[in-house]
Amino acid sequence: MTFIRFSAALACALGLAAPAFAQAQIDRPECVAPANPGGGFDLTCRVAQTGLAPHVASPVQVTFMPGGIGAVAFNQFNTNRADDGSAIVAFSTGSLLNIITGKYGAFDENSVRWVATAGADFGAVIVRADSEYQTLKDVMDDLSTDPQGVVVGAGGSVGSQDWMKGALLMREAGGTPMQMRYVAFDGGGDAIAALLGGSIEVYTGDVGEMVPYLDSGDLRVLGVLAPERLDAPFNEIPTAKEQGFDVEWTILRGFYMGGQTSDEDYQKWVDAFTAAYATEDFAKVQQERGLLPLNMAGAELDAAIAKSIETLREISIEAGLIQ
Repeated sequence: MTFIRFSAALACALGLAAPAFAQAQIDRPECVAPANPGGGFDLTCRVAQTGLAPHVASPVQVTFMPGGIGAVAFNQFNTNRADDGSAIVAFSTGSLLNIITGKYGAFDENSVRWVATAGADFGAVIVRADSEYQTLKDVMDDLSTDPQGVVVGAGGSVGSQDWMKGALLMREAGGTPMQMRYVAFDGGGDAIAALLGGSIEVYTGDVGEMVPYLDSGDLRVLGVLAPERLDAPFNEIPTAKEQGFDVEWTILRGFYMGGQTSDEDYQKWVDAFTAAYATEDFAKVQQERGLLPLNMAGAELDAAIAKSIETLREISIEAGLIQ
């Protein structure tokens, strides 16, 4: 998935192309969080609510539509709200996995219109500070020669986002995802506690959650699963790619609309996000919400989603999650 970081010059150019006073005329703009209040979908909609405020004529209202980790909303926006031009719905990389594995029913990634991103987090390979694994290569060597000898753990069951990170590492090491010795936990906090306690050796988590542990010196990040090095405080951490391993994992957060939305209504939202991306204020909103800059809208996001779906489907087939 393409990682986009706007330079100051590009941001300036985009700012000239889309001045702050050019507001999208969207009737009763709404962001649907397909879950109860709190959590990632709520956070995603808050980014739209705050970050788009200068770029839409009316305030974005956040509403909630829980059910099936996004399944209820996905079905609603493929049936009776398929042409709703006033509403966007929050999604994540986990939503893409649910689409692939059939948890969202008969509709697929081509049934909706992908609008824009809110930001992203990136996968990371994490060990204890006193681990014998000094580099990512050390981990990959053991995964290659003795995969059952490496205890990998994370906050998610088989088929989850965190499991997928380990599966990608296992595949890059020359094995199959089902060879991985994986321990599932209820969440990232439990997985980190297990890592600190010695129950697992490698945690395939998210780099964004590592700040307090890096400051305390309890954990080390051997590699980030991003296309290029991140900004501080992660700028000293090498990517997996620069260490010779072609593994990326972007925890994408963004928005879709119903598949029958008109081009005009769709473009209003795309233009609003494009204008917001060019401002420092939007970057501050992302930072405040714990997201890293990953700014794509319209056709660019369509292409990124298609590429991500292809990769996720390949891994899911290899792992026996789908046929």
